[in-house]
Amino acid sequence: MTRRLVLKLGGELLEQPEDLQRIAAGVASLAGHASLVVVHGGGREIDRALAAAGIPKQQVDGLRVTDARTLDIVVALLAGAINTRLVVALRRAGARPVGLTGADAAVVTVRRASPVASVTGAKVDLGLVGSPINNGSPRLLTDLLAHRYVPVVACVGATRDGQLLNVNADTLASHLAIQLGARRLVIAGGTSGVLDADGRTIERLTSRAAARLIRTSTANKGMVAKLEACRAALRKGVGDVLIANGRDVRMEILAGARAPLPGCTQVVR
Repeated sequence: MTRRLVLKLGGELLEQPEDLQRIAAGVASLAGHASLVVVHGGGREIDRALAAAGIPKQQVDGLRVTDARTLDIVVALLAGAINTRLVVALRRAGARPVGLTGADAAVVTVRRASPVASVTGAKVDLGLVGSPINNGSPRLLTDLLAHRYVPVVACVGATRDGQLLNVNADTLASHLAIQLGARRLVIAGGTSGVLDADGRTIERLTSRAAARLIRTSTANKGMVAKLEACRAALRKGVGDVLIANGRDVRMEILAGARAPLPGCTQVVR
């Protein structure tokens, strides 16, 4: 298998046993058609854990503001419970998953993210959040892919001096797609692609049109980070990006499917 594909799974697809079983079966089938890396989030479970601990949730345009207490919960859930749950489900479905974080063997090296300008124009310090830096092809992933394993990467990274940082899952998936020379990036969540003002799925977007949606605040806050990740991947050579409803789209067709697909937006240069 030579085609490389990076699949980002939103945490909302991994919470309920029936969803997890179906997603795992689709991902296992997809792994038979492409050399596959999976990146996952877990935002809603993190939100619930923060609420239980009495820690306020803070987000800017879909990016989590992360202090030390929040980071502890992020690492515990993403690198622990959620990653392991997904790995076990994929194994049961017949795949050969290997659970990792971005910190393992420098899969992704990060630096503290610079303050971001929100769509409102305000500058916000995201705290203990990492921004991936270019450090060559991630050797551990390429070695695993060569032996037909499926790396399952939780979105936690480390700086060169070993500081753990939270990394947005869309950002991490885009970075790995670039570093691996992936032909396609798929961002699967609970939304039927990018929606227009009337709530209908936009079947095809150019990078410039995506930028316009961000600039005019047409894209909702949760979609902004996804569209920025799409644009970054396309600028650096990824062929195209699909933003899909993971509950509706058959995962196994995503390796070679051409848009339009129901409940899916294709983002191109």
